[in-house]
Amino acid sequence: VGLVYMFNLIVGTGALTMPKAFATAGWLVSLVLLMFLGFMSYMTTTFVVEAMAAANAQLRWKRMEKCKDDEDEDSSSGVSDSDVLLQDGYDRAETRPILSVQRRGSSNIFEITERVEMGQMASMFFNKVGVNLFYFCIIIYLYGDLAIYAAAVPVSLMQVTCSAIGNHSCSVGDGTKYNDTDKCWGPIRRIDAYRLYLAAFTLLLGPFTFFNVQKTKYLQIVTSLMRWIAFILMIILALIRISRGQAEGHPSMAQLSGIRNLFGVCVYSFMCQHSLPSLITPISKKKHVNKLVLLDYILILAFYSLLSFTAIYCFRNDTLMDMYTLNFTNCEIINVAFIRYFLGLFPVFTISTNFPIIAVTLRNNWKTLFHREGGTYPWVVDRIVFPAITLIPPVLVAFCTHDLESLVGITGAYAGNGIQYLIPAFLAYCSRKDTQLVFGSGTVNKHLSPFRHTFWIVFVLIWGFSCFVFVTANIVLSESKL
Repeated sequence: VGLVYMFNLIVGTGALTMPKAFATAGWLVSLVLLMFLGFMSYMTTTFVVEAMAAANAQLRWKRMEKCKDDEDEDSSSGVSDSDVLLQDGYDRAETRPILSVQRRGSSNIFEITERVEMGQMASMFFNKVGVNLFYFCIIIYLYGDLAIYAAAVPVSLMQVTCSAIGNHSCSVGDGTKYNDTDKCWGPIRRIDAYRLYLAAFTLLLGPFTFFNVQKTKYLQIVTSLMRWIAFILMIILALIRISRGQAEGHPSMAQLSGIRNLFGVCVYSFMCQHSLPSLITPISKKKHVNKLVLLDYILILAFYSLLSFTAIYCFRNDTLMDMYTLNFTNCEIINVAFIRYFLGLFPVFTISTNFPIIAVTLRNNWKTLFHREGGTYPWVVDRIVFPAITLIPPVLVAFCTHDLESLVGITGAYAGNGIQYLIPAFLAYCSRKDTQLVFGSGTVNKHLSPFRHTFWIVFVLIWGFSCFVFVTANIVLSESKL
C-alpha cells in the first residue's frame, strides 16, 4: 500500500508537462536524462530512509537515557525496582507506536517506528544556518507548486471553454496556435478569460488557506482514480491513433536547447523525498524497503517513457500542448464528447483538490521558520498574515504567466534540485557523523543506503551544484539572445 501511495505521489502534475518537454529536447536525450535522473532520485531516496533510521535511533537513545535518569531518581527515593519496571513498561507500551508494539522481538535501535519529518531531521542534524536554508528551499518549492496549480486550472478552463463556445468547438488540439489576444467569446480575449478563471479559482479555493484542511481521504481516493483513468485513456488513445497509421509525430533525436526545461520537468516529476517519512514509516516490514522502492522507480520510469513516447509519435511537435490532456479535446482524436471534456478538464478536478493541502503545508512551514521558542503569534499574524503571504505570491505569478512548461522547469531545476539532491545528501552525511559520535564507529545502521561510500554523497552534491550553474547559465544565455 505504501508503494502504491508513493507511485501516486510521484506520478502527478509533472507527468502532464513531460510530453512537450520530450518533444523539445529530442527522444534520445530525453530518455537518457530521464533514466539518469530516475537513478539519482532513487539514490537520494535511500539517503532519506537512512537518515530516518538514524533519527529514530537518536530519539530512542534519548528516551532510554531519560528513563535511566528517572530510574536513578526513583531508586534513590525508595520506590521498589519492580514497581518502576512495571510502570515503565506500561508507559512505553502506551506511548510506543503500534507497529513497534506488534514487533516486540525487534530490538534494533535503528528500526523506523516513529515518523520523523524532513524538517525535524534537519533540526536534529543541521546547524541553524542549515535549518533555515532547508526551510527556505521547501518554501520556494511549495510556492512553485502553488503557482503551477494556480495556472494549470485556468489554462485548462480557458482552452476548453474558449474552443467550445467559439466556431471551432473541436480544434483545441488540431495544431491551431492561439494568441492570448485572440477573441474567446464576445469582446473578451483569451487572456481575459484566463484571468477571470484565475480570479474565480482564487476566490473559491483561496479561503482554505486561512483554515486547516482535514479528512481528505475520500477526496484523495477519488482524485487517484480519476488520475489513473485519465493517464490510461491518453496512452490507449495515442496507441490506437499510431496503430491506425494516423500518427503525425516525427521527433528529433536531440535538441540541446530543450534540455533546460526537460531537466526541470524530470526533477519535478520524480519528487517524493519530502513526503517519504509519511510513506515509509507505516510499512510494517522494512527489511527490503530499498528493493521495493527500486521496483517503484522502474515502474514509474516505464510509465513516463510510455506516456511520452506515445505522445511524441502521435502528435506533431508544434501541436503538443504544455498540458498534454488538452491534445485530446480534438474531435479527430476522440469523437466521444464526454471523454473529450473529461480529459480537457481533468487538471481542474485533480489539481483543485491538492491546492488547499499544499497551501496549508506552506503556511505551516512559514510558521515553523519564524517560530520563537515558547512564544505564540498574535491573532492577526497567525490567521491573516501567514495565509496572505502563502496565497498572494503564487496567484501573482500565475496572473503574469501561464507558461506551464517554464513554471515546472524552473521550480524543478531550482527548489526541486535542492530538495531532491542537496538536502538528502547533506542529511545522509550529517546523520552518519552523528551516529558515529553517539553510538561509536562500530555501529551499523540497518537501513544504511546501498550507496554507502562517501563518493556517492560527494557525487550527488557536485551534480546538484553543477545543475544550479548549468540552469542559471542557460537562462542567462537564452535571455541575452532574446
